[in-house]
Amino acid sequence: MPDKTITGSEKTEIQVSSAARQPAQTQAPSRPDPSRYVGTPAVGTSKAAAAAGLSSAGPQNTVLDQRRRRLVWSCVVAFLSAWFIAFFRFFLPRVLFEPATVFKIGYPSDYALGIDEKWLQRYRIWVDRTPDRLFVIYARCTHLGCTPDWKPAENKFKCPCHGSGYDNEGINFEGPAPRPMDRARIELAPDGQIVVDVGRLYSWPKGQRDQFNDPGAYLSV
Repeated sequence: MPDKTITGSEKTEIQVSSAARQPAQTQAPSRPDPSRYVGTPAVGTSKAAAAAGLSSAGPQNTVLDQRRRRLVWSCVVAFLSAWFIAFFRFFLPRVLFEPATVFKIGYPSDYALGIDEKWLQRYRIWVDRTPDRLFVIYARCTHLGCTPDWKPAENKFKCPCHGSGYDNEGINFEGPAPRPMDRARIELAPDGQIVVDVGRLYSWPKGQRDQFNDPGAYLSV
């Protein structure tokens, strides 16, 4: 059987009919890209700055900024150091430094008759020399412990707190003081100087025997 020749018009008709028989393909809707930013950028972010046409670069590290950071860190370190020292000091023992109770005050010949006040501020004592003896009065009122004042014009000790009065040997005669002022132990060292011990006091309790004539309460001169 001889082949049938297909003309150009027939080819066009075949293609059109084939396209009509094929079902129309529905184009699937495109899904949004999750990596793509949607919405308005948050204020203060680099994206917001870019959207507003601003530069997204950070603050410049100027010399002034560096000095400010150093100052802040210095303050922080100083505060932590002070806190650490205070915390560490809490665990250390509390030591109270007191003046020595035994000391030398020179030679008997250094003192004239009467009251000498040169050691009052340092050791809280008066050196009292009479014609036959030398003794040391501890400068503490026997009423409430105040330090009396020596009144040379009146030849007496006067307590400024409550008015107790003592004569030139520390014997009370007025005011609320219940007894005479105490006397410190006194003796001569091998080098001839006077050694005073305010840790050992001689007293005259009211209604009892006085200790002012006991050995160590005075020096014979």
